[in-house]
Amino acid sequence: MRIVAFGAGGVGGYFGGRLAVSGVDVTFIARGAHLEAIRANGLRIATPEGDIVVPDAKAIDDVASLEAPDYLFFAVKLFDTEAVAEACRPIVGPETAVVSLQNGVEAVDILSEVFGRERVMGGTVGVATVISAPGVIAQTGMFNYMAFGEQDGSRSARGLALEEACLKAGINATLSDDVDVDIWMKFVMLSAFSNMTTLTRLPAGVLRETPETRQMLHDCVAEAVAVGRAQGVALPADAFEQTVEKLDGLPAEMVASMQHDVNAGKPLELERLGGAVVRLGASKDVPTPTQAFIYNALKPHIEGAK
Repeated sequence: MRIVAFGAGGVGGYFGGRLAVSGVDVTFIARGAHLEAIRANGLRIATPEGDIVVPDAKAIDDVASLEAPDYLFFAVKLFDTEAVAEACRPIVGPETAVVSLQNGVEAVDILSEVFGRERVMGGTVGVATVISAPGVIAQTGMFNYMAFGEQDGSRSARGLALEEACLKAGINATLSDDVDVDIWMKFVMLSAFSNMTTLTRLPAGVLRETPETRQMLHDCVAEAVAVGRAQGVALPADAFEQTVEKLDGLPAEMVASMQHDVNAGKPLELERLGGAVVRLGASKDVPTPTQAFIYNALKPHIEGAK
């Protein structure tokens, strides 16, 4: 099995690194100091259970020299999706499965337009990670999961093979028969959590313990659930309750990656997270006042530091 992980950060680096250690042939697409550190010292994943090291990690910054892989993991920021997809056209062969491991609910449609629906699998992941230093991915918390699936819900050979490889690598992976629901359930939680931690610059514990911010967090969840149902997604009847339970179970110190980005003056995924809730809600006449307020407040930061 050959995998190209486009993006070697908290998602591509973590899941790709686990697969590489288990024996899968993984090539990481990275850049800058992170790329140079991986080339010089390998890729290190610092977990609460100890370090995972890929000493001979293969890392490059240009896909043009690669042959078509079995799987192409998309683990880039949402605002880079279109540009990266175009760059990857030459390496996506007839048997390549393009697997989106991105946030948001629009990436699969974007990739399908570029590569064709039959080549694209939807996916979603959960893990608390950050690039703590060039070449080092730090994981906080013990959880990790990956759900992926065909857009038609079939249990394909390529889906089963990827599930088996992930499980062998210690990844809590599931081949889903309705990946749209998995993607939306993640999106409901992340749009709320990203919005609130980024707006307030506070972690999960403080937001939960303060009645006013807890209510805002719940309002964000309820609005996203309503938008998903209006879009025709078969969210479970207790989608709101499930999401609140997950938010209550997050480590007290946890923040969304978008808070790291705004603190560092980097561009934000706001348009495809909270912005998507507002935009998709407006298209179905679903009111999203809390998400809209936060989107408007964060919009001046969307391009990063001026």
